[in-house]
Amino acid sequence: MTPSYFSRLLLLSAGSFFLVLMAAAAMVSWIAPAAVRRAHGMRPQRAARWLLTLRLLPSFLSAAIVALLCVPSYLRFEPHIPSEEAGIVCLAAAILGVSILGRAIYRALSALLRSAAYLRRSGGRESQVEGEKVWIVSQGAALALAGIAHPRLLISESAAASLSSDQLAVVLQHEHAHRASRDNLKRLLIWLAPAVFPRLRMLEVAWVQCAEWAADDRATEGDPARSAALAEALVRVARLQSGIAMPPLVTPLVAADEDLALRVDRIFDRPAIAEPSRRVELFAVSTLAVLLSVLAMNLRFIHLLLESLLD
Repeated sequence: MTPSYFSRLLLLSAGSFFLVLMAAAAMVSWIAPAAVRRAHGMRPQRAARWLLTLRLLPSFLSAAIVALLCVPSYLRFEPHIPSEEAGIVCLAAAILGVSILGRAIYRALSALLRSAAYLRRSGGRESQVEGEKVWIVSQGAALALAGIAHPRLLISESAAASLSSDQLAVVLQHEHAHRASRDNLKRLLIWLAPAVFPRLRMLEVAWVQCAEWAADDRATEGDPARSAALAEALVRVARLQSGIAMPPLVTPLVAADEDLALRVDRIFDRPAIAEPSRRVELFAVSTLAVLLSVLAMNLRFIHLLLESLLD
């Protein structure tokens, strides 16, 4: 195959994305079990950030290397030859890279459309509950946060009727914590990031758990009365929406497959956590930044590496 100058750039970029993604994803998958164990020794908010960073790292690193290193090195050092042969390794890697990225984009768009359709079906009427703007709906989740740019707080009529004012106040604080953390946007980023190895899913599951725990902590603030109100609200909401699965970008107060007993026990018995040192994270970030900087100053080496790997 003899692609044109810019077609060859696209092939090299897609092939480089695939190779870096696989290498980075393999590394993250290898450390995933230890990373989850480490997260359980952190405060939930910090643990959620740690897990989300690891989950998105392979995709972010792949995109950054292509955009900051591969493309500039090609444009600077590749001669403008009208046509040049592309090797079988380059073609195979490019096809796999495009396939993986295309599937991730399809999944993200599908998640957006399903969530938007859920919002349209839910309808509802705008109301005020405990001073918070909410949408009262007749069906669907008992209580959930839906949307990306301007998330809506949905409460079913049955939930509004069955929860006391104290319970409503604390669950609204819980959902406000999700909104402030932009957790639905983070869910979308996860859907955009290809999970090329099964262990990356482990990080997703742990992130969801820690995000819920962080929202619980911000809602209760260690107050026993608020903790009791939240625990009772979780049990009541779980009964109301038993077995109802939500679209990917809708965050329910209680997920259909959640271990509710573990969550309620934690609300009443929050462990005293001594935060582990951040030296490991700081060292990793510093090393990555230095490595990218050094490589950016050696674009000719990057170009030669691309030629040798992908021709």
